[in-house]
Amino acid sequence: MSDKLKFPLNGILQERKLKDAQMRATINQKLVETGERERLKELLRARLIECGWRDELKAYCKEIVQQKGLEHITVDDLVSEMTPRGRSLVPDEVKKELLQRIRTFLAQQSNM
Repeated sequence: MSDKLKFPLNGILQERKLKDAQMRATINQKLVETGERERLKELLRARLIECGWRDELKAYCKEIVQQKGLEHITVDDLVSEMTPRGRSLVPDEVKKELLQRIRTFLAQQSNM
């Protein structure tokens, strides 16, 4: 690809990233201002407890500490090991429910 094509494409991608970041910031601000962010966090917390996610992750944490030894592991090590597993264990139905709640919220906001 020639430099003439690369640079405009880079500019377009950077502009798109900036717009996406601005959109995320605006949405987050609306979620915070209305209290919806806290309600979504509480819903997520409740659903993760209901499905056993929290207990499963706690057991995994204990397993890691037992394998490596308490004196040979840091909090950062635990977070690094547990984060991918924790994300992969969130049930699809929980993700879908939260996404639907966010979509509904955004639709209501755009109608105001």
